[in-house]
Amino acid sequence: MGLRQLAWRACYELLGARVRQPAWTFMNYGFARVDGATQSLVLDPADEPDRYGIGLYAHVLDGVAVAGADVLEVGSGRGGGASWVARSLEPRTTTGVDLAASAVALSRRDRRGPGLRFVQGDALALPFDDASFDVVLNVESSHCYPSLERFVAEVHRVLRPGGTFAWADFRGADDVAATRAQLRSSGLAPVREDDITAQVVHGLRLDDARRAALVRDWIPRPVQPLFRPFAGLDGTRTHDRFATGATRYLSAVLVRDP
Repeated sequence: MGLRQLAWRACYELLGARVRQPAWTFMNYGFARVDGATQSLVLDPADEPDRYGIGLYAHVLDGVAVAGADVLEVGSGRGGGASWVARSLEPRTTTGVDLAASAVALSRRDRRGPGLRFVQGDALALPFDDASFDVVLNVESSHCYPSLERFVAEVHRVLRPGGTFAWADFRGADDVAATRAQLRSSGLAPVREDDITAQVVHGLRLDDARRAALVRDWIPRPVQPLFRPFAGLDGTRTHDRFATGATRYLSAVLVRDP
């Protein structure tokens, strides 16, 4: 695992262990359509502060047959995404799996939804039987994995024939083509591939004040300089790389051959 992957993982572990407030629900960079259509997403009042984080999930799962399905989210983090899916999209079951024991413990304590559960496990060795799920979801997590190809092979294994893999994450601009090829490496067939960098940047800008307040109020002062770029705040290198296109944000929907 590279130093950058280790740094990302350390941030996630620290958030799970030290930031125990249930109100910090999502850790993704968010999504907002420039035409304002994201504002029409109907949310429960309790979910409203996370509109842009939820907007990313809504984009990734747009057109995916979730109702009545068994859904697995790999890299479920603080559990907000899996909880929203379970409460809003009517799956039969929703399972969140994450490597960080602290994140799984927080999710089990604070997240609720019909048929919702959380399991600790490795994305490269998923603790589930073959053909266990209809939908596998992976949002802004795979950049931490040592091998995207090994992860996608695991996705293929746990998906039922005809099942769907819904994915979103960021990569350097020079890595876009290789990433697309890696997503197809196990034989999953793409039905939708998008570059959503502009929508992610728009979401970051709309949500910047709230994110800055979370870092200021809940992150220990000595490590706040580390978390400002982790949160993609305006003026950080992370935000600037998205804004200039040096980092691209990608999404894809792929299916396993029935």
